[in-house]
Amino acid sequence: MSGNMNLTLKVWRQKNDKATGNLVTYPVKDISPDMSFLEMFDVLNEQLITKGEEPIAFDHDCREGICGMCSMFINGQPHGPKRGVTTCQLHMRSFKDGDTIVVEPWRAAAFPVIKDLTVDRSAFDRIISKGGFISVNTGNAQDANNIPIPKPDADAAFNAAACIGCGACVATCKNSSAMLFVSAKISQLALLPQGQVERISRAKNMVAQMDEEGFGNCTNTGACEVECPKGISLENIARMNREFFAANIKE
Repeated sequence: MSGNMNLTLKVWRQKNDKATGNLVTYPVKDISPDMSFLEMFDVLNEQLITKGEEPIAFDHDCREGICGMCSMFINGQPHGPKRGVTTCQLHMRSFKDGDTIVVEPWRAAAFPVIKDLTVDRSAFDRIISKGGFISVNTGNAQDANNIPIPKPDADAAFNAAACIGCGACVATCKNSSAMLFVSAKISQLALLPQGQVERISRAKNMVAQMDEEGFGNCTNTGACEVECPKGISLENIARMNREFFAANIKE
């Protein structure tokens, strides 16, 4: 078909976290450059199912760059070669006809492989459960101007809240650090008046859980910020460190 591409995929296949995985080569033909990377995987899986073979397991949900599920390490980069996009937003026009594309799962001790490209990211959920909430009375939402918040604080909190918890920061970090993710969640609440009740315990508890899960430390390489599809800033890590040290001093 004119304008379509023929590609060679080398995809990581692994039965579970106990099994030994390996890269398996798959040719895919007549791929439209307008397809998303996940749509291309759908085509490949349909071909595998038709042949009676096991389809490739991979995470996906919204396919709109919101849910953070589409965790693929593509040619050595989380979510592929484009900046500021998730895998579901990556289109095949980012590649050339005849390319060989290597696809692997996130690789981190705290993200064990479930199957193929799917990893267990429940460590993030456990970190959130340790402090990613606020104590407020339920009921009707307050008027927008009831709690005045300085515009710079509101903007910084909003930018931190843009984190979708995809884990690209962990996948790209040489230490498998989760500090960009954790700092975004801590910053989001520390900057707002609603988040003050748990402020001291939040930083201590979330950092403790992060360490317990086996994530590495931050050495300020900055790869996390570069590869983050939502552009979460390293400034949040500095803020998290200040929150953590302040919490220890106050206690």
